[in-house]
Amino acid sequence: MNAYDRSMDRHTCPHDPAPWSAFLSRPLAGLAVLLLGLWLALWPDFAHAVPGETDVTLQARHWTDPSGRMGIDEVARRADEDFQAMEGYRSFQLGAGALWLRLDVPPRDTARRWYLMLSAGAFTNLATLYTANPSGGWMAQQAGDHLPVSQWSHPDQTPVFLVDPQATGPVWLRLENHPAPVSPRLVLLDERQLQDTRQWTFLLVGGYLGFGLLVLFLGWVHARLYADRAFIAYCCYVACMLGFQAAFTGVGGLFFWPDHPAWNDAAPPVFMLWLTASGIWFVREVCVVSRHSRGVDRFVLAWSVFGLLFPAVYLLLLNRPAFIVLNLYGLLSVLLSFGLCVWTWRRGETYAGWMALGFLPVHLAYPFPALRSAGVLPDSWATQYAVLIGSAIEIPLLLYILHRRAKDFSENRARLRAIESTDPLTGLTIAPVLMLRLRDALRRARRYSHRFGLVLVELSNHGAIVEREGREAGDRALVVTASRLSAVVRDVDTVCRIAETRFAVLVEGPEDLKLLGQHIVAKGLERVPQLPSDLALRFRLVSAALPDEADGSVDDARLMERLNHALDRLADDPRKVVLHLPQVV
Repeated sequence: MNAYDRSMDRHTCPHDPAPWSAFLSRPLAGLAVLLLGLWLALWPDFAHAVPGETDVTLQARHWTDPSGRMGIDEVARRADEDFQAMEGYRSFQLGAGALWLRLDVPPRDTARRWYLMLSAGAFTNLATLYTANPSGGWMAQQAGDHLPVSQWSHPDQTPVFLVDPQATGPVWLRLENHPAPVSPRLVLLDERQLQDTRQWTFLLVGGYLGFGLLVLFLGWVHARLYADRAFIAYCCYVACMLGFQAAFTGVGGLFFWPDHPAWNDAAPPVFMLWLTASGIWFVREVCVVSRHSRGVDRFVLAWSVFGLLFPAVYLLLLNRPAFIVLNLYGLLSVLLSFGLCVWTWRRGETYAGWMALGFLPVHLAYPFPALRSAGVLPDSWATQYAVLIGSAIEIPLLLYILHRRAKDFSENRARLRAIESTDPLTGLTIAPVLMLRLRDALRRARRYSHRFGLVLVELSNHGAIVEREGREAGDRALVVTASRLSAVVRDVDTVCRIAETRFAVLVEGPEDLKLLGQHIVAKGLERVPQLPSDLALRFRLVSAALPDEADGSVDDARLMERLNHALDRLADDPRKVVLHLPQVV
């Protein structure tokens, strides 16, 4: 490709966008590696399980106190037949009652300290472990959301109780939780195993929170950079996701609000509702729902506002119907967000389809904690960490999609702004911009004695080209003319199309206008590949140079009028194609 062809391409060929597969392949590969690492780190039976820990849930026997008022002495005197065996992991809907678990601790090494951990029980209202002491009384250890974490018998991110391996008789665990069901999972482990469990949990959740804060910062930077509300909605969504994970895993109660039991109890549902509401708002902004239906847009906005305000109603009522509404809101919001993405994608919103894929990791993980909260699934590793892993994949993927969207929109806005100041056919500067620059050049000439030149160029055989080859060939000749004029001047000079076949060149600084005129005429005579070989571009031009001391009476309009009049008169003499006017005085 020669220099002319490259110049021609600059004015005629738009830049091809990168294919979607190219821009998504690398981040998807990185996210796949991240998912694999998190799975290996968290799956207790495959990777970093704490060796020697014992799940004793199915060894316990249970009985439910409907009133929730019976004490340990009354429960311990009940007949063994009242307590049923735990035949499998299950959940219990207690209401105002309490669940009692009787556990005969299996023999253990008396040289080590042993603990009973209520796994994935960070959001249990109250858990009390009773063990008999030598004097015949009972020693109680307490934990749960209704107590400040700092006042738990053994502060941790989930209830933990010390068990004496030398104690005789069973231990009794009393659980309260309302309005959500309780799904006990009991793990017996020694001090070293408990420490290993804590370290892995703090490492993973801490790494997740740190990574989330970094992504939140990047999202805020993008919001300031692009002034796009979608990034503000994204930042709110990420912030609520981080708050929800801190509350759901118990890390928030242990480190961030250890002395505020009311907030520790309310944080999981509040952050869940805010997370869902901000997610719907985020989808609304990215999918531009208002562009497709005002009615749907109003409904989506009202749905988001409901999620923002409903926590106050939920905490005020704190009953089973409010809990059902909370779960239905979360489930329907998942369906709504996915449906909006697909609907707007089918109506032409390209990035809405990618948003649907970006939300997919959390949408696939959401049923685990939702079904656990509804009492369908028992507490487990999946119900505790599925959303955490899904959001670790989703959050950076959504930011990358938003970044590509904002970048494309920014380029489109730049092109639209360029159209306002450029000729749509040739891509050259429009006449008003030329007149502004000419006025500035005159001002500099008067003030600082700077010299400049002005050249008007006419494509004199444009009519003949159109008559012989058609209008399309005539437009192509104009584009080639713009390209060749741009090729013979410097970057600081201005080339402008001021009429159908007439161009202006503002030459900044001292320049040999006669030599420039000859160069322009010769450039037009070069062969044009898009036109027949016997058909060249024939230019006529007139030029004028402003002297060191300009007459104050000369302005931009008069200068342009004089050169246009001279170029019109030049057409009367077909043998003459170049005219250099004397200096304007």
